[in-house]
Amino acid sequence: MLGLATLFLAAFGAATILPFQSEVVFAAMQIAGHHPVWLLAVVASVGNTLGSLVTYLMGLALERFRHRRWFPVSDAALERAQRWYRRWGLWTLLLTWAPFGEAIALAAGVLRTPWPVFLALVALAKTARYAALALITAGVIG
Repeated sequence: MLGLATLFLAAFGAATILPFQSEVVFAAMQIAGHHPVWLLAVVASVGNTLGSLVTYLMGLALERFRHRRWFPVSDAALERAQRWYRRWGLWTLLLTWAPFGEAIALAAGVLRTPWPVFLALVALAKTARYAALALITAGVIG
């Protein structure tokens, strides 16, 4: 159970602003073979998705500070970003698996993406990421 908890925490942290890497933990656990690969993928996907949800919630909270003098984005720039995000933004959530994914999750919160849509697209992206990693580690891909 300690190994699965470690994987969960590594995956969770990797989806926040914390400097975590879950791929090494996942691959090492898969190679060790102590747990079924499907269980590793589920634990990592859930942890990574929940980490992105925390980042999204941070984005929601960040909006409260929008009208402070020190807030780094002008109203005009934020409106432009909102227009762009309404056109392309939802689909960028499928890139939350990438190293810059935390920024996308944070922007989704700031721009008030409906949380069910956020959660569905991010969960899909995160699950696909760990499924691909499992195939790569197993030597099926690459």
